Amino acid sequence: MNAVPPVLTALAAKLAEPGEGVRVVRGRPGRGGRRAAVLVLFSGPPGADADDLELVIVEKSAHLRKHAGQCAFPGGGVEETDASSEEAALREAREEVGIDAATVDLLGVLPAASVTATGYDVTPVVAWWREPQDLEVVDTVEISAVHTLRVGDLLEPVNRAMWRLPMGHQGPAFIVGELFIWGLTGYLLDGLLDLAGWTRPWDERDLRLVPERFLHRAGLTAR
Repeated sequence: MNAVPPVLTALAAKLAEPGEGVRVVRGRPGRGGRRAAVLVLFSGPPGADADDLELVIVEKSAHLRKHAGQCAFPGGGVEETDASSEEAALREAREEVGIDAATVDLLGVLPAASVTATGYDVTPVVAWWREPQDLEVVDTVEISAVHTLRVGDLLEPVNRAMWRLPMGHQGPAFIVGELFIWGLTGYLLDGLLDLAGWTRPWDERDLRLVPERFLHRAGLTAR
């Protein structure tokens, strides 16, 4: 059982400060759409620094109508039976990749971010996984793969770029191995790492087309 590392305790304090979380979603604040929640789940060894933390990322199935093939945080729509966005994020994480809510400590919640393509307002729930376990895809309809990424790899300037689409949309991206993280997930990651004070200078002039594997062809939208 791992205690929350000091770097995440500091992040939790930031999340608790009025107005701090607003900075993360300032470019796409919630618009009163359908409610959804995602779990931004960190894990790592005792006393881990930011580089040695890990983060759970899923790949959406390629046949989905929306966001097919994209990398994302575990999560989904808030249901009537969910008491809160936090409960919804934990339920979805269990249903998608088997994360046990009893092994998770909540650190804070960001304001909702809007997703034009789906009409959802997505609330990011930030948490510490004190008892990590091996993960596997449970919901094989929605999810094609689950990954645990080292935060240090996400912070490496050579793994940062700006994604772009042919019609002109663009935003922050993370390229780790074969994974290309863009869209809402890239946007939230970029803002959260900034809020935590972990971001290293990187070349925001580096524009890259979203690879076919991670591109939702039906809508061709980043939002």
